[in-house]
Amino acid sequence: MTLRPLHDRVLVKRVEEGESVIGGIIIPDSAKEKPHKGEVVAVGTGRVLESGKRVELDVKAGETILFGKYSGAEAKIGGVEYLILREDEILAVLG
Repeated sequence: MTLRPLHDRVLVKRVEEGESVIGGIIIPDSAKEKPHKGEVVAVGTGRVLESGKRVELDVKAGETILFGKYSGAEAKIGGVEYLILREDEILAVLG
């Protein structure tokens, strides 16, 4: 099954970070914060301006991005969790 975001939306898969041990204490998965970094899986066709012209997105599939803590909508497809964000919710592209 394929999933294609519409307009100015981006499909992101969160990048899991390594398990952190602080002072010999292992933090359980349930207490960890969700990462704010992800890999762009697919992008929409772009935003439509009032003039009718379509503007392409600045991000491309395969790029790693940073996004806000409460950004986007979560979706679970085929047992994998994804996040669907608007382009303006993306804070930065990691290079």
